[in-house]
Amino acid sequence: MPENLIHLVESYRAGTITRREFLHKAILWTGSVAVASSLLDSLSPTTVHANQVDPNDPALISTDVKYAATDGASISAYVTRPKGDGRRPAVIVVSDNWALDDHNRDVGRRLAKAGYVAIVPDVVSRDGGTGSFPSREAVAKAISQLTDDNVMKDLTGAHNYIKGQSYVQANKIGVIGFCWGGGKTLLFTTQNKDLAATVIYYGPIPKDLDAVKNITAPVLGNYGELDKPISSQVPRLAEEMKKYGKSFDYKIYPDAPHAFNSDTRPDRYRPEAAKDAWGRTLEFFKKNLQG
Repeated sequence: MPENLIHLVESYRAGTITRREFLHKAILWTGSVAVASSLLDSLSPTTVHANQVDPNDPALISTDVKYAATDGASISAYVTRPKGDGRRPAVIVVSDNWALDDHNRDVGRRLAKAGYVAIVPDVVSRDGGTGSFPSREAVAKAISQLTDDNVMKDLTGAHNYIKGQSYVQANKIGVIGFCWGGGKTLLFTTQNKDLAATVIYYGPIPKDLDAVKNITAPVLGNYGELDKPISSQVPRLAEEMKKYGKSFDYKIYPDAPHAFNSDTRPDRYRPEAAKDAWGRTLEFFKKNLQG
């Protein structure tokens, strides 16, 4: 394979170019739509869109940090980013109800491999941190008792912290959330006018739907058809977003349950839906954070 095509494939696998950009360049360099399409189809979906990333990946700088919430509380977080100089866009990762576990750290690294600085706050820091709990069930119980007020203080603190880093483009910060974190991500987006992009994975809609009138960032949503308590409410959210002229692009995946993106949960994970949703996520972030 010619060197330019090898580089193109590597860039697509890393998520630094979109599917459309890959096809455009491949057609130019091969002179054939059929060859370019065949090359794209040959790439492994799990490699392109949702690889787990080695915690010690030599191309990344990953570390645990502490920052101050807006009320002064000390919050732990995981920060991961590509090596190299210059400023990059950043993404705040709001975890599911397992908090700062290996999977949610890995989601951060996947974003770092795509060219972003990712910060994953430990949302149970005020209760001693994820590592202080004896089980995932105990973490989930603690998360269910968190107040929106404290969560918003913690996420605003994460935004302030990452915005102040020398390697971050302060005006290109997005947020992504999963499950419980998806709902808090949307709530956070109604309260923070400095966000440049928001992605929700199967998060519940706000209790106060009228609050979406305050949103300034474009929003992308990925939902599962079988996740009826949440997916059945998405049209209401879409209607309200439309009423206020807000950007909301969502997709409900057929036969996909809640948590279909979690590759650590075999009973929930749906590879094809996860692949497509991650591809949509990377294209959305590229458009709004790298444009």
